[in-house]
Amino acid sequence: MIGEIDIFGVFVPAILVLMLVAYLVNLAIRTVLARVGFYRFVWHRSIFDLGIYVLVLGAVVVLSHRFMS
Repeated sequence: MIGEIDIFGVFVPAILVLMLVAYLVNLAIRTVLARVGFYRFVWHRSIFDLGIYVLVLGAVVVLSHRFMS
């Protein structure tokens, strides 16, 4: 994996792009969980959402590393 991505002449760290992708996936997961009513069983929603984001970010990093190699 390269360290930077060139977007119209602006070098952006690759992790920033991966974090944006993880955020969009996390947003979709949160929407589904809210519609299903899963958050009724969660003690602290903010911590739970952070945990899901960290897991999704880790999965995105692993998948991007696997597909780029």
